Amino acid sequence: MTLLTTPRTRIRHAGEADAAALWQFRMDNRAHLAPWEPLREERYYTQGHCAQTIFDWRESIRLDRGYPFLVFDPDEREVIATFNLANLVRGVFQACHLGYAVAQKWQGQGLMREALELGLAWAFGPLGLHRVMANYMPRNERSGRLLERLGFQREGYAPRYLCIAGTWEDHVLTSLIHPKG
Repeated sequence: MTLLTTPRTRIRHAGEADAAALWQFRMDNRAHLAPWEPLREERYYTQGHCAQTIFDWRESIRLDRGYPFLVFDPDEREVIATFNLANLVRGVFQACHLGYAVAQKWQGQGLMREALELGLAWAFGPLGLHRVMANYMPRNERSGRLLERLGFQREGYAPRYLCIAGTWEDHVLTSLIHPKG
């Protein structure tokens, strides 16, 4: 199991025992994250669904299709953020999409940047990727600034790209290319 650490976080793939912590993160941040996510069914906010999510994540890792991470406080008492290297494509592309979320009470403290810097280094190092793509809604200025600070470059604009909170939303398309390649 991959374990990444920063002075303020422990970052790792979820195990079965993390279902309660994932559920707490979802419950605590339900309203905070709703404007930036797809519409969720009520069962999404159950521990059973969190356990199924973790099972699905582990299968995604096994199949080399995606690498979801939980970002914990140093004592692993709570999930403070999540990120996912998803939709992995190998062959001549060697790329993925990055998605992330930070708990409301932890935003604005640089923790997401701290975690993503390490996660991106892992993506370009041991995972062997060449490109990581991340897309954000133009009104999500905080996300746009984070990606810019991480070195992502704007590549385009996609009208009505994803259905977020029940509405087809435009997205700014960005990517980060392996620093050596």
